[in-house]
Amino acid sequence: MSDITQTRRARAASPTTGATDTVMTHRMIMFVIFGLMAGMFLSALDQTVVGTSIRTIGDDLQGLSLQAWVTTAYLIVSTISTPIYGKLSDIFGRRPLFLIAILIFIIGSVLASFSTSMVELAAFRAIQGLGAGGLMSMPLAIMGDILAPRERAKYQGYFLAVFGISSVIGPLVGGLFAGASQILFITGWRWVFLINVPIGIVALAIVWRFLHIPKQPRHSVRIDWWGATTVIVALVPLLLVAEQGREWGWGSPIAIACYVIGALGILAFVIAETAMKDDALIPLKLFRSPTFSMATIIGVLVGFGMFGAMLTLPLYLQLVLGSSPTQSGFEMLPMILGLMIASIASGQIIARTGRYRMFPILGTALMSIGFFLLTFLKYDSPYWHVAVAMLVIGLGLGQLMQTLTIASQNSVGLRDMGVATSGSTFFRQIGGTLGTAVLLSLLFTLMPSNIIGSFSDRGTLTDALDAAFDPTVSSAPANEKIMSSIYAPIVAQTTQAVTQQAQQGVQQATDAATQAVAAQVAAGQIPAAAQAQATQAAVAQAVQAAATQIQQQVPVARVAADGTVSLDFSNATDRAAFVDTVATTLEDRFTSGDENTSIGGSTLDDTSFLVGADARLTKPFLVGFNNSATTVYWTAMGVVLLAFVLSLFFRTPPLRAKSALQEAADERRGKKEEDERAEEAAAQSGALIAP
Repeated sequence: MSDITQTRRARAASPTTGATDTVMTHRMIMFVIFGLMAGMFLSALDQTVVGTSIRTIGDDLQGLSLQAWVTTAYLIVSTISTPIYGKLSDIFGRRPLFLIAILIFIIGSVLASFSTSMVELAAFRAIQGLGAGGLMSMPLAIMGDILAPRERAKYQGYFLAVFGISSVIGPLVGGLFAGASQILFITGWRWVFLINVPIGIVALAIVWRFLHIPKQPRHSVRIDWWGATTVIVALVPLLLVAEQGREWGWGSPIAIACYVIGALGILAFVIAETAMKDDALIPLKLFRSPTFSMATIIGVLVGFGMFGAMLTLPLYLQLVLGSSPTQSGFEMLPMILGLMIASIASGQIIARTGRYRMFPILGTALMSIGFFLLTFLKYDSPYWHVAVAMLVIGLGLGQLMQTLTIASQNSVGLRDMGVATSGSTFFRQIGGTLGTAVLLSLLFTLMPSNIIGSFSDRGTLTDALDAAFDPTVSSAPANEKIMSSIYAPIVAQTTQAVTQQAQQGVQQATDAATQAVAAQVAAGQIPAAAQAQATQAAVAQAVQAAATQIQQQVPVARVAADGTVSLDFSNATDRAAFVDTVATTLEDRFTSGDENTSIGGSTLDDTSFLVGADARLTKPFLVGFNNSATTVYWTAMGVVLLAFVLSLFFRTPPLRAKSALQEAADERRGKKEEDERAEEAAAQSGALIAP
């Protein structure tokens, strides 16, 4: 009996006997969240800083139309690396992978600050993306480890505060950097990337000090390198053709090759993941859960609309509304406000009820309404129109961002928490990357034709030409860039053509007068000695008659006494009459694609010529960009509407009340108690049969 007593005493003294014992206290959780907030601030600040300064960067590096490359390079690598971080963190732990992600992000930021072209910037942003893949997925996975799905709403406010602060500071900092010519002898916009270095070092120190998570048994040591390789082979060609299809041609041999390689890569990825089973980069067993599958599909569609269309809003605010980078950042705040309100409200409701099915439905519905409002934008729409649309979109996003991740995490256990979280983020990033590539490609494909199409409006064309031909407007320093880039060739060619035509008329008149005098001399009507004097008088009379006729046809024409023709555009009435006569011809030239009136992608690589220029000169560009942007918003709305329809069929079980770590600890504790009871029973049985 003494053995039985000792067993009972040992069990009573054990600190883990109670089924309700917690693995992590509130204080421990707060320290972990402190570390996560540091890494999240680094990632969130980078997005807001770069977003509002990309136009300045593109203009300086002569490649704004290549903006999609800079964005998609970042997203491609971060998308591909996201599931790899998730899998490696399941094997080796979250903390070391999070530290590595921050370090890589810092290195990429330093390299990006040395970029001399948009191609270099895209390559260095890809390195940043390699670190960002961990910064985006690790905090979500760690939160899934330490907090029960229903409890996460209690801590959501801390992360929303970080997101909100970075959303306010980011545009301001980005605008200040982009607007400064130099800071400490370095071009201002380069500090957009250099600012990540001190912030990243602080984040490293905080994570190293505070991010400590109870270690859990690791069940797998196999790394799915084949899965990582095949997902790269599958995604990169498809994303390349999405970006470059407009230049290559969607049916060109290189595009077809990308389609084939991408399809083979997808097939190889499925085969590799099937062979790896539980050790797969993205275990296919996750898709046996209807909740995970539907959350993934909705996440792809929402990511497509969100990432792709949202990138056009800062450009719209800066190009069409004329906002500075700093102003455009602050003008994006309605969306941030809507996101924070919806996130906090939905989080509290989820925490109290454990139910969340309505949020994907409401979120996708509100996003669709927001994009629908954006489709009504005009080049002269007031800011409040954009602000209302952004607020509605933000209210929709706030109900989707955390909800879809929570749904995915709730469908798996501790062993697959990291891979499920990264898988959910991975597919949402795929949607975002495709949306960025496709929608920005669509935007810059449509812009040249829409800009030229805006000249088909007679009022827009005549106003622009009247300003371009006005010497006061064309010689103004603020209009120098737009004149030299766009209107100077048109003005020069038109002026030359009209002058030559008028000069030919004068020449024909003088030639006819000369020939008439010569004929009269030959007929004996005028003495030969008087021929020169008669010719001079006849020519002068012919020039005067031709000048009268020419000025009736071309009001701005001026014919000197010697027959030299010039054009004078200083008189507003004469200039307006002249513009009206040449507008039809120029309209036809724009429509036919005359090379002297064409507007290609290279023209749009530097849009700084729009800053401060005469409104009549810039209107065709603003109208063209606006029309292109609304097409993007129609496309995004269609994709999000599809997500709304699917969300109606989204079935969501109630959220678990325990964290994954707590469930694992309780399971181990239950097994230990079972073993102890078995030992006690065996000891008692042995005592009963003792002699």
